[in-house]
Amino acid sequence: MLAYLIRRLGQAALVMAVMATIVFFGLYTVGNPIDLLINPEDDLAAQEAAMRRLGLDQPIWVQFGHFVGGIFEGDLGTSFVHNRPALELILSRLPATLELVFFAMLLAVLIGVPLGMIAGLRPDAPSSKAIMAASILGFSIPNFWQGLMLIMLFAVYWGILPAGGRGDTVDVLGIPVSFLTWDGLKHLFLPALNLAIFKMSLVIRLARAGTAEVALQDYVKYARARGLSPSRVIGVHVLKNILIPVVTVLGLETGNAIAFAVVTETVFAWPGIGKLLIDSINLLDRPVVVAYLMLTVFMFVMINFLVDIGYSLLDPRVRIQARGR
Repeated sequence: MLAYLIRRLGQAALVMAVMATIVFFGLYTVGNPIDLLINPEDDLAAQEAAMRRLGLDQPIWVQFGHFVGGIFEGDLGTSFVHNRPALELILSRLPATLELVFFAMLLAVLIGVPLGMIAGLRPDAPSSKAIMAASILGFSIPNFWQGLMLIMLFAVYWGILPAGGRGDTVDVLGIPVSFLTWDGLKHLFLPALNLAIFKMSLVIRLARAGTAEVALQDYVKYARARGLSPSRVIGVHVLKNILIPVVTVLGLETGNAIAFAVVTETVFAWPGIGKLLIDSINLLDRPVVVAYLMLTVFMFVMINFLVDIGYSLLDPRVRIQARGR
């Protein structure tokens, strides 16, 4: 098992190195932020001074060397616009995004798994067909339009939930969180639901397929033959086994949700890293964009690593294969 973990960490380090190279050269060779950061009426001397101050007068390979050296020191550059360390700027917005994403994934699991199991246990029932039809809608509706409709219904017509913002927060270990206050929870629910609907549809279909397959396995039939109650058979023998693909896919989808929550954050004015990314792209604030992408890649890699560990804990066959290598 230790060799398996070391091998996975090595693969993760290689992915980070390749992505660091692609991200840097993909961004630092496009456009000229000086055109946006200084007055267009300034003379050439002012432009050259700004380029020296930002380090843009150096060859691209020298800039890349400084970038790589900064990574090992935890420094991903200084924002051209905010004049603050890019990583510090992103980390100040990251708790809001993580709170939104994890609440959305929690909704997707708590709602999607039971609905998928119902559809898998009774595939021909009208309720099961309605659940599957709803999951198709969840896949099909554009995220931004879906968010606008949620605002229209819950905030404008019914007036029971706020349309945007984060609401009241409380500090937990110095990190502001919304879900511990009633006002913050009300502000969190709509954007989290908007982000969760696609994931929920995916979980429903995974849980349905897994339930239909697992219900026919010999160990489930044996459990029923032993006289175990239906709730125990479903809650232990069926649920545990359908969670294996759900955990795997949700791990990847959590990374996707963090990276692409920008649409939901924009629609609901949620103060996360998505809005910061859009502003930084518009202003060619390269260090912030690079730091965002590198942090996103790192979270993808770590989430995949944790999924591998969780998968090995849920499926004994993975542990056996790992020991055999």
